[in-house]
Amino acid sequence: MSHHGVGAEQRPEGARGTARPATTAPQPNDGGTSRRYLRSLAFLAAGALAVPLLAGCGSDDEGSKPLAGQDIVPVARDAVAEGGTLKIAVDAVPETLNTFQADADAGTTRVAQAVLPSMFTIDATGKPVRNPDYLESAKVIETEPRQVVLYKLDQQAVWSDGREIGAADFAAQWRALSGKDSAYWTARNAGYDRIAQIERGANDLEVRVTFDRPYADWKSLFSPLYPKDVMGTPDAFNDGARRKLTVTAGPFRVDKVDTAKKDVVLTRNPRWWGRPAKLDEIDLHAVDREKRATALAAGTVDVADIDAAEADRISIAGREKGTGLPLQGAGKTSAKKLRSWALTLGMDEEKLPDGPKKLRRSIAKWLEQQHELRDFEVRKSLEPAFTQLALNGSEGPLADDRVRRAVARALDRKALAKLVLTPLGLPAVPVGSHVALSGQPAYTDGSGAVGGLDTHEAQALLADAGWVAGGPVKTGGKAAGAQDEKKGAKGDESDGGHDGQYIVGEDDKAHDKDTRDHQKDHAHGAPGAYAPKGTAAPRGAGAPAGPLAKDGKALSLRFVLPSGPGSETLQTVADQISKMLDKVGIATEIHKVSDDSYFKDHIASGQYDLALYSWPSSAFPATDARPIYAKPVVAADGSLNVEQNYTRVGTDQVDQLFDQALGTLDEDEADGLLRKADSRIWAAAGSLPLYQRPQIVGARKDLVNVGAFGFQTPVYQDMGFLKKGAKVSPSPSK
Repeated sequence: MSHHGVGAEQRPEGARGTARPATTAPQPNDGGTSRRYLRSLAFLAAGALAVPLLAGCGSDDEGSKPLAGQDIVPVARDAVAEGGTLKIAVDAVPETLNTFQADADAGTTRVAQAVLPSMFTIDATGKPVRNPDYLESAKVIETEPRQVVLYKLDQQAVWSDGREIGAADFAAQWRALSGKDSAYWTARNAGYDRIAQIERGANDLEVRVTFDRPYADWKSLFSPLYPKDVMGTPDAFNDGARRKLTVTAGPFRVDKVDTAKKDVVLTRNPRWWGRPAKLDEIDLHAVDREKRATALAAGTVDVADIDAAEADRISIAGREKGTGLPLQGAGKTSAKKLRSWALTLGMDEEKLPDGPKKLRRSIAKWLEQQHELRDFEVRKSLEPAFTQLALNGSEGPLADDRVRRAVARALDRKALAKLVLTPLGLPAVPVGSHVALSGQPAYTDGSGAVGGLDTHEAQALLADAGWVAGGPVKTGGKAAGAQDEKKGAKGDESDGGHDGQYIVGEDDKAHDKDTRDHQKDHAHGAPGAYAPKGTAAPRGAGAPAGPLAKDGKALSLRFVLPSGPGSETLQTVADQISKMLDKVGIATEIHKVSDDSYFKDHIASGQYDLALYSWPSSAFPATDARPIYAKPVVAADGSLNVEQNYTRVGTDQVDQLFDQALGTLDEDEADGLLRKADSRIWAAAGSLPLYQRPQIVGARKDLVNVGAFGFQTPVYQDMGFLKKGAKVSPSPSK
């Protein structure tokens, strides 16, 4: 499960809202298109779109530790002051407090982490660890004839209504999430559908779970665990926990959900048996991303995920000695000079008003905020999520695996990682795996299966696929890449919108629209990563002499991007990718679309050739990664079920390796199978991991045990403000 904490909120950049954690990937069992879409959107958002290693397999040491550590100012509990309210910025007030529903989001996850039991949490290396607040032990006690897991609960563990946590709660959650009763509007059932029965053990503190099929990721289950009051009936599950959680069992409880004030208020749980919460209250307050720095300066929130520009503001505020130009007496200062000064300060040129009076007021407000921001600092790490370039292999040029591999060979992934991460002072190492990140047991750089940057080899692959430099292009003919079948579709700004489109590698911007049937699957899963020996490559290392063409069509790929606030970095990455592809003769049409339209009308429906979005890294990749890379199958009604594989590129062999990993209880064997699956995913070149997402947090300087958590599940009861006179030490909280 991806456990994202304070200052680690997953959000698709360029797409509104965040969504549910990636504990287990969905198994669409409700048959409802709308719910299946919502769940897909939710999972993708939990993976977060991007702000959105050269060839060769890495050494075993590469994955031995995370690339970046936590940045949370860890201190021992006795250095944390008693009391206080911590105000955390979130993207929106959660639509539901039930993490197993399709419209759950990152706010839902935060609430669940603070108020509900989790049998296992995630440590700093992305591995599941037993949660001692709820479990004395949990282990597999039988494997034949069936796998049996015995949970021994902490004898003090009780729900807030005084009832002991026990087998009845486990059983109710299993029945609700097993997928056998369609009356439960569940978003996923992976793992729960393998359980045969749940029963009380030798006493009330023991829960015995028997599986009808071996399940390697059993530690992903019952985290979070809801009371039987929520899971016991379809009505309670579907509606009872959307805006309230009456019964909880964590260091905090849900006091109220105030949609008018955009707040979720959590207060101390008086029945909590573990280490008592240091804070009196945690307020989750909804703040738009572009307004985070303003909210921090105003004291509306104490900690918030921020972007690079806001991080610069905070850093500059911390070292400012003076402004360089006093506003008093500056009444005769020209608008040109004021504007120049504003830009020097780092203000957004597009948001500067006209006229000297308005400029002075705007600058004065900015400087006032900068003064307040001196009380804050930037904490940064890498999120447990990676940005990828997705290649839609359902039809068009990218249905040919040679063209997809040519795209892979044209990319300098090291340069792209540097572009995003080096300015932030974070390790600029390309992600080498689809199933794990550096630090996790299953991680090995498998990118050698497709090969690294080699423009000569990329051109050879294209030539072998029949794309000829300077070939004839029919007059008025359509480009070979995907075009949106819905010209002027909602959110697509390519036809008259202010962002519009531009074409890299071509001068002619007038292209007709191709019609795409996104229900067809022409994806090739052929193994191998190189053009056949003896294939002639175009001469020279530069771009071909003319546009590549085949069957009278020029090779041009539709590159779809969101256009909203926060998508600037993603657009910069896309521009660099387009230039890299242009060097081998692949033209790209960049289409910027609205945030709301990006996923629904383009990614999920297959209306793109190239796209950038992110997936969370999971502690349970056999469960969570499988639907992302599963081979699409034709459903009974003739439609194509792609699960979460929006590239529509998959192979039977990859599916089999995931299934084998899911069914083995030997962790080393499972990791080996996952690495094999990853190598074959690389070879198919449907998705190309680029870099781990940056995690940037603005936090009040006196906040401790809070910030950029990386992989680790936050410990909410240890969060708080530094006690007066206490010194910050590197000691972890205890």
